[in-house]
Amino acid sequence: MNAHAPAPLGATVTALPVPSREPGFGVYVHWPFCAAKCPYCDFNSHVRHQAVDQERYAAAFRRELAVMAGRSKGERVTSVFFGGGTPSLMLPETVAGILEAIAGEWAVAPDAEVTLEANPSSVEAERFRGYRAAGVNRVSLGVQALHDEDLRRLGRLHDVSQALHAIGLAREIFPRLSFDLIYARPGQTVEAWEAELARAIDLAADHLSLYQLTIEEGTPFHALRAAGKLIVPDGELSADLYQATQDLTRARGLPAYEISNHAAPGAESRHNLTYWRYGLYAGVGPGAHGRLMGPGGRHAVATERHPETWLRMVEDWDSGIVTDDLLTPEEEADELLLMGLRLAEGIDLARWRRLTGRDIDHASEADLAGHGMIERLGPDRIRATPAGMMVLDAVVADLC
Repeated sequence: MNAHAPAPLGATVTALPVPSREPGFGVYVHWPFCAAKCPYCDFNSHVRHQAVDQERYAAAFRRELAVMAGRSKGERVTSVFFGGGTPSLMLPETVAGILEAIAGEWAVAPDAEVTLEANPSSVEAERFRGYRAAGVNRVSLGVQALHDEDLRRLGRLHDVSQALHAIGLAREIFPRLSFDLIYARPGQTVEAWEAELARAIDLAADHLSLYQLTIEEGTPFHALRAAGKLIVPDGELSADLYQATQDLTRARGLPAYEISNHAAPGAESRHNLTYWRYGLYAGVGPGAHGRLMGPGGRHAVATERHPETWLRMVEDWDSGIVTDDLLTPEEEADELLLMGLRLAEGIDLARWRRLTGRDIDHASEADLAGHGMIERLGPDRIRATPAGMMVLDAVVADLC
């Protein structure tokens, strides 16, 4: 481990100072494998019916990390996120080796947040304790529903009893816990969702991620809806479900700090805040994305999506990078607005001007404010209103 890391990565984690708006620098690690593909999922995830050679993949992660570190010299890692796929299919020693490599390549904050996504169906107490010993100090559980029938419809491999077991283990072993739920599911009423969400809040520690079901092109759910075999809540009911979510979480001390994420003050996901505050981050693994400074400015970096192709590329050339594009000022402007307006804290217009060299369109701002889509927070900060967050893409398009 690098001498500049004062403690094992992930050894401690504390609440964020409030309010802290520094984006930090993150490292995202993509584990692309799942035990099964959910019918609503369009993420870069793959099912393999033979054992994955984790030792070989871990070696490839280390090689690509070295390349990304070489492109981000001087950065200090404030968060690491293992996403997927299903990272809880990784062996604890695989996670430990990757964290050791990160600590060897970058300076690391002593209280860096280290998150690992886990599915309840792949949770074992011994494995959870192994992740904690490796340095993971925050777990994000893909619970998705607290009704067995809905879990089956969503293609999940766990039931409610397994989800409750995983939540209990996570609360016992890790300093911080979040779990996901999907709402606006077929046949769901506002009253049923409010009862389910109230139960989830009782189970939660200090963070929940609550996503509306979206039907993505190319997924089985998309084909079922097109065939009339899947009926999801319409726009009006979806809006009512969203409003019920905001009202109940706020009343119970977990207000939305981002469109779909709710936390007690200080318990926000530091890693995701790096994205939403338009910070820099390195992405490694099949299909990972990053934003790194390079020749001319900020670069959008992405790696090969297919796992075995990525693995061969890294073994041959040290990296699976397939995209390395210098962003134009207009693209940066779009990204900063699209990410920052997701947050309840909004965006700093002075930073917008520094990044883009221009100001927002004040006539468009006045029009959007008049329609209740955005609002000022002091002289140099704006944010989307709850109504604006429902049509955020259109708000960003009008402001740019």
